Amino acid sequence: MSETASPRDIVLIVDDSPEALGFLTEALEQTGFSVLIATSGTSALNIVDRITPDIILLDAVMPGLDGFETCLKLKANPAISPVPVVFMTGLTETEHVVRALEAGGVDYLTKPINIDELRARIRVHLTNARSAQSARVALDAAGRHLLAVGGEGNIRWSTPQATRLVNAAMGNDEGLDTVSTHIRAWMKTRDSARENPFTIRRAGQANLQLSLLGTIGADEYLFRLTAENRKSDDEMLRQHFTLTHRESEVLLWIAKGKSNRDIGEILGLSARTVTKHLEQIYVKLGVENRASAAVKATHVLHGA
Repeated sequence: MSETASPRDIVLIVDDSPEALGFLTEALEQTGFSVLIATSGTSALNIVDRITPDIILLDAVMPGLDGFETCLKLKANPAISPVPVVFMTGLTETEHVVRALEAGGVDYLTKPINIDELRARIRVHLTNARSAQSARVALDAAGRHLLAVGGEGNIRWSTPQATRLVNAAMGNDEGLDTVSTHIRAWMKTRDSARENPFTIRRAGQANLQLSLLGTIGADEYLFRLTAENRKSDDEMLRQHFTLTHRESEVLLWIAKGKSNRDIGEILGLSARTVTKHLEQIYVKLGVENRASAAVKATHVLHGA
């Protein structure tokens, strides 16, 4: 008897073979997964811009953008990078397995696919991904400005606080790309020099300091970020609108487009408590809805 997946488990299958897509879709939907399909790497990249799957099954050999290149592009997107990618292919040589893992895949299945084995591996990788996500949510809730990078300097993930801090310090919404470039330069320094914090300076913007906290596994570095001479976002909102500490945190997440449910999970609050805070925020800002509150908060943050 097969186990039933949670309704929120979304599997994206990327394969140029209609037969393979049909076979896998039917088998996984019977298990209880929601299935999305893409017939090319480019199509897969377009899909993940709109919907974040829980796991991706990726054919290695496809015309145009092959699976290896597709995986590299997926992993370059911090929002998608945590999603596990399982390669599927008839290629069995060691070099192809190595290439799949180096591209960011977590597993490798050879065709023809054994459905029972595929289901078992999906369950394992979903469990591992959720554990990692739980750790990130805990870090988010603690308000930590942390990011992790791979051995090539590519950013694997960052907490929302870190992303906001970087974009504010860099003065644009592509701040993580700039940070990645500086980290690559840092990686070329002597090992002893890597123990010291380093600072990214941009004219007219807050200096951003990065401190290496340690390594995660053999190929991932964890950094803490701090902005020099700059108030935190929630502190700016708190002082500008005379909010309580918790109200400023809720408003900050509202400005980032988070739902009440998301905010409750991040801050460890019930949905009812989030709603109560919102009622007070609306009064203090002189607005009637969350959209207006978000606009006012954004003006303060971007104008600071």
